[in-house]
Amino acid sequence: MTDRLLPFDAPLERLKALHPKRIDLTLERMLRVCKALGNPQGKLPPVIHVAGTNGKGSTIAFLRAMAEAEGLSVHVYTSPHLVRFAERIRLNGTLIDNDYLAGVLNRVEIANDGQPLTFFEATTAAAFIAFSERPADLLLLETGLGGILDATNIIAAPALSLITPIDYDHQAFLGNDLTTIAKQKAGIIKPACPVISARQAEEAQIVIERAALKAHSPLSVMGQGFDAYREADRLVFQDDDALLDLSLPRLSGAHQIDNAGLAIKAARLMGWSDEAIDKGLQSATWPGRLQALKAGPLYAALTDKASELWLDGGHNPHAAKALRAHLDILGSKDPKPLKLICGLLNNKDADEFFAAFDGLSLEVVCVGFSSDAATDPEVLAAAAQSKGLTATTTISPLEAVKAVQTDAPVRVLICGSLYLAGDVLALSEETWPI
Repeated sequence: MTDRLLPFDAPLERLKALHPKRIDLTLERMLRVCKALGNPQGKLPPVIHVAGTNGKGSTIAFLRAMAEAEGLSVHVYTSPHLVRFAERIRLNGTLIDNDYLAGVLNRVEIANDGQPLTFFEATTAAAFIAFSERPADLLLLETGLGGILDATNIIAAPALSLITPIDYDHQAFLGNDLTTIAKQKAGIIKPACPVISARQAEEAQIVIERAALKAHSPLSVMGQGFDAYREADRLVFQDDDALLDLSLPRLSGAHQIDNAGLAIKAARLMGWSDEAIDKGLQSATWPGRLQALKAGPLYAALTDKASELWLDGGHNPHAAKALRAHLDILGSKDPKPLKLICGLLNNKDADEFFAAFDGLSLEVVCVGFSSDAATDPEVLAAAAQSKGLTATTTISPLEAVKAVQTDAPVRVLICGSLYLAGDVLALSEETWPI
């Protein structure tokens, strides 16, 4: 990787300084700056708007692969990025050009005229300009945080609204109970626009049902109106109109069956073919989410090449439970000593994260990463030890991989933060297909 400055670096830094808070949920600033820009949010292709706690990016990855297999041109907006900021904005299948990105950011800066604007609002406005100026058949739009007051939620009438599983995360901004959090996420539901929901806890499901009823929006709920499950080496999807025998998702993890099911239901409502759906399941990629690393310096540091190295950016209790389920499946098929290399932001619940691994025989190595908000490894190790886990610290993921070597093959999982995942992927471009 190079340290040279890119054309968009300077405007990004200036935009970061416009608002003292990194997160400040309101739509007023976003509506103001977009009005000054000519309201690009009203000139977008049909939008599939996706909110939820976990699974948003994976669901969008499936949708993008399915839509492109259908022959559609697709814009995509996701966050955060792992290595390069341009990962957030994909225009017709290609990451936004550096010079064009710099140009739209400069236009936001000029239109904003020095007024308060959060970084996410500024970059979302820039993305809306790009999406409005480059023709496409579809825009897959991921919320940044929450829903009702998220900067993306100035879209008036999406083609579909999708809500992935809702769980505890960002409680300081979204609330401390599932009902309150769900009210934020369900805020993307728009009048008379179809809604698809993943399986939810009862409290969250009640909120979504009430919001859809109030908006007169048709609601499809996984486990009720449709479902997806694994049967042998196939994925079975069924709804009121069809029973489909499909390929298993390319993305690893049992939880990806549900993410795929959500995407399949959306694809069917959009009228895409079964062939495109199946092809999308086989071709979807999403770096940093249960990604098996088979290249780069960390993989090279494994002394026994029968060892496995996995990377996942999951950073909350719900994600930790999904990781635990995947490790259980791997362990039942091919037992190996298990090593966890972990780093968490200091606003995450480390106790609950490590609680998901209760009963597993594993060694935890805690590391820091490139964020000012990274939890001190010693503090993180103490949290792991409080849950009965063996935990040590080291200075980097590379040193951690070296530290967990044994005479036998090992299974290593690097997890806990998308920032940590980005650091790992940045070490070698071979490990993160885009």
